[in-house]
Amino acid sequence: MEDFADFISKIDHPIHRARTEEVLNWVHRQFPILQTKVAWNQPMFTDHDTFIIGFSVAKPHLAVAPEKAGIQRFSADIVQAGYDHTKELVRIPWGSEVDFDLLERMIAFNIEDKAGCTTFWRK
Repeated sequence: MEDFADFISKIDHPIHRARTEEVLNWVHRQFPILQTKVAWNQPMFTDHDTFIIGFSVAKPHLAVAPEKAGIQRFSADIVQAGYDHTKELVRIPWGSEVDFDLLERMIAFNIEDKAGCTTFWRK
């Protein structure tokens, strides 16, 4: 997780910093096969050099980016969890609990769906 240390240290709000660190550590523990990197100023997890999931911090929320296919696949579950989403990301308000089950399913879906992918992003 040292790849993310600099990113985390730059989050000014202590609650946002702690939540972000909690989520990133959780992903790392649950999916130790994934590689970590920061690109486009976002901590992300990859598998065989293909993007699996990324995160970013905004004033009102933690943004989770599982790519468009992940949003489409889990749209109803995202709404049921009480989160807002766009075509490319899920917004988890800082005051909301993280639905780790949903996060786990999104990551597992991307790992399986992109097993044969040879590009960073889906085409």
